[in-house]
Amino acid sequence: MDAPVPDGPAAPRRVHLDSRQVRTLAHPLRMRLLGSLRVDGPATATALAERLATNTGATSYHLRQLAEVGLVTEDPDRGTSRQRWWQAAHDISDFEPTDFDDDPDARAAVQWIQADQVRVMAELAERWMAVEHHQSRAWRDAAGMSDLVLPLDPARLRALNDELWTVLMRYRDESTSDGPDVKPVHVFLAGIPRLDERW
Repeated sequence: MDAPVPDGPAAPRRVHLDSRQVRTLAHPLRMRLLGSLRVDGPATATALAERLATNTGATSYHLRQLAEVGLVTEDPDRGTSRQRWWQAAHDISDFEPTDFDDDPDARAAVQWIQADQVRVMAELAERWMAVEHHQSRAWRDAAGMSDLVLPLDPARLRALNDELWTVLMRYRDESTSDGPDVKPVHVFLAGIPRLDERW
């Protein structure tokens, strides 16, 4: 009997990060390596070094560090005795900041990771704005940023984030890589309580 063919895309592989994984991930090159493997797929240390403008020794070392905590694995279908291919072990990482309240090192790592995400978001936005006038009208009209201040308590903010995440996962599952105008699009979610009245 033939195995059933799954309907639609596979569910994303998730990992709820533990303190060891968070501490390992809190490094600029490791974040970029993991992100590249998740977005662009399996690669060798040499290919990653070229893609990320670093050297193979650095990528090899940091890939091994990520592998030690289960965030990347060797790709058994591509590796050879002379060349190791690496792949992301998961599609999505998550954690609750309060998971690490009793671990000062992991808490510091979480703060670094979150600050790095903000830095990357700002950098990507600035890069887009520097070249958007060269892009098609369709992309210029579709891309954008907006903000809104809402009166929410923690439970409603959590519900809003969960609902928006569900929408993003639906778009991920419905997405297609076909078509001449399909590009990877970075979507950032941020719900930050306002601490004063300055803006």
